[in-house]
Amino acid sequence: MTDEPAENISGGETGGGRFDAFEPGDASRAEAIIDRLGDRYWQKTYGGQPAFECLVRTVLSQNTSDKASQPAHDALLERYGEGDLAKNLADAAQPELADTIASAGLYNRKSETIIRLAERIVEAYGSAREFDAYVKDTEPDSVRKTLLDMKGVGPKTADCVLLFAGGRSGVFPVDTHVHRIARRMGLAPKTADHEAVRECLEAAIPGEKCGFGHTAMIQFGREFCSARKPACLEGPEACPLEDLCDQVGVYPEDGEVVDPSEAPDFTA
Repeated sequence: MTDEPAENISGGETGGGRFDAFEPGDASRAEAIIDRLGDRYWQKTYGGQPAFECLVRTVLSQNTSDKASQPAHDALLERYGEGDLAKNLADAAQPELADTIASAGLYNRKSETIIRLAERIVEAYGSAREFDAYVKDTEPDSVRKTLLDMKGVGPKTADCVLLFAGGRSGVFPVDTHVHRIARRMGLAPKTADHEAVRECLEAAIPGEKCGFGHTAMIQFGREFCSARKPACLEGPEACPLEDLCDQVGVYPEDGEVVDPSEAPDFTA
């Protein structure tokens, strides 16, 4: 079992930590995998986190672990969180912000990105509150396009804002774990980039299951399907999804593991 909190990690009134029961589906192997991950970990709705705070938190998490980014997030809120966060960060001195978020790594680059994003949001929306309303009330594709137009915001960051702040159905953010696992299992082509993996998953999985599918797949990657030593190397009984996995790039018979993109093609 995981240390996933009983309360919705995104907080707020929209998600509210409410667990939803979903009926198992049989429309696709991808859905069957998500159903099994939901049984093992959690099934819940997401949404309600303030959009700008979610954006900042996702920037802090880039290229580092939650253990490293969480103290940086807490320190940032302690120093700049009183009043309007976007306005406060737009006016922040970059060296001071960099020192505040140092535990997250790449603090000079991240501090510059956060200040730039804050300035743009204040200029375009006036405040963090108005930006939050835009994210939650505007058509998702339009919000995603707007976010991707911001320097320093990539597809995963945009999708995390849509999911954790907007609570949008049908959004499946793709991080390193999801990208690896989806291709290893054969849910996406072995050479698919992050965007192609996202498109495959969102097409195959019901919208209401994408949110917990994303977080549960990350947990599964940490516990079972790691990059170098997936559990299936220890035998089929070691992995709870072994019967649903194509094991692309994983060769239990000789213990070899390569990125799915490097796996040879096999023809009948």
